[in-house]
Amino acid sequence: MSDLKKIKDKFLSKLNNKLDITEINKIKSDLFGKNGLVSLQFKKIGTIAESERKQFASDLNIIKNELQDLINLKIKEIQNNEINQRLEKEKIDITLPERPFVKGKIHPVSQTIDEISSIFSEIGFSVEEGPDVENEYNNFTALNTPDNHPARDMHDTFYLDNNKKLLLRTHTSPVQVRTMLKGKPPFKIIAPGRTYRSDSDQTHSPMFHQVEGLHIDKNINMGHLKGCLNYFIKEFFEVDKIQMRFRPSHFPFTEPSAEVDIGYELKNGKIVIGEGDKWLEILGCGMVHPNVLKNVNVNPEKYQGYAFGMGIDRLGMLKYGINDLRAFFETDYRWLNHFGFDPLDIPSNYRGLSRWNLL
Repeated sequence: MSDLKKIKDKFLSKLNNKLDITEINKIKSDLFGKNGLVSLQFKKIGTIAESERKQFASDLNIIKNELQDLINLKIKEIQNNEINQRLEKEKIDITLPERPFVKGKIHPVSQTIDEISSIFSEIGFSVEEGPDVENEYNNFTALNTPDNHPARDMHDTFYLDNNKKLLLRTHTSPVQVRTMLKGKPPFKIIAPGRTYRSDSDQTHSPMFHQVEGLHIDKNINMGHLKGCLNYFIKEFFEVDKIQMRFRPSHFPFTEPSAEVDIGYELKNGKIVIGEGDKWLEILGCGMVHPNVLKNVNVNPEKYQGYAFGMGIDRLGMLKYGINDLRAFFETDYRWLNHFGFDPLDIPSNYRGLSRWNLL
């Protein structure tokens, strides 16, 4: 038996067995590699007698093609088997029910901020923002807060250094300070955002949301403040009439200062804002103290203004019947699904602030 015949029979026998891709590649290398058996036979052609050389070369090419075709066929079979096995494992059962589509909701706090911004934008206010980490000057000193004021104590304020120079802002009033320091009057802004105080119970949270307003111009008085707040409260609670009273109070950054109560009544265990024989405090306000204006380089002899501040979370609780502030921050999807809002229901004074009454 010739060497070519032995090579052919030996490797045909091997290729007829069940092989994996590694074994196939080894056979391929043994036959057609640099020192493979078939490759060595091609190198011998020059040593064959001229009378036999043509037949030898022809037989060698036939064996080479036959073995290559069989190897390629085996490789294709293995690849097809791997694909079929993968498809079998990844097969989709079309009889299974589809996965439920969960639609997200806008958080009541975000909705309330959008509603407040929409209302005040209608009467010329712009929205300003500032950092949550503030310095002591912007948060206290510039706002005429004395060094011995209780708000500066560590049990009320989250300080970030031992020198009490950096802190988490306790209100958004520092945004008013930053706005006045970088510009010139008149100013007419609101500043919604997160604020931080060391307090936590059913109606208080260490982190909560607040919006403060500021209007500085010539000849501004308490009448302007009352008109602004009256408009806002009626628009926000979507009522035609509102009872409102100003109670004298004290804030270091305003003089005179007042707390504002609104009338309400209880119907079927629910608070109904508008008219009634009961009163509910919702915000603090007053005329900006001359010292505050001096601290931000505004001439108090020429410019006056009013400021107000209110809790966004509290307003949302009152409007939407939420009785526990802590629920705002518990990330309970069931709660959000009940109290949340359609992402496309953008607050607008023209078509109604919210669709709450339609839900």
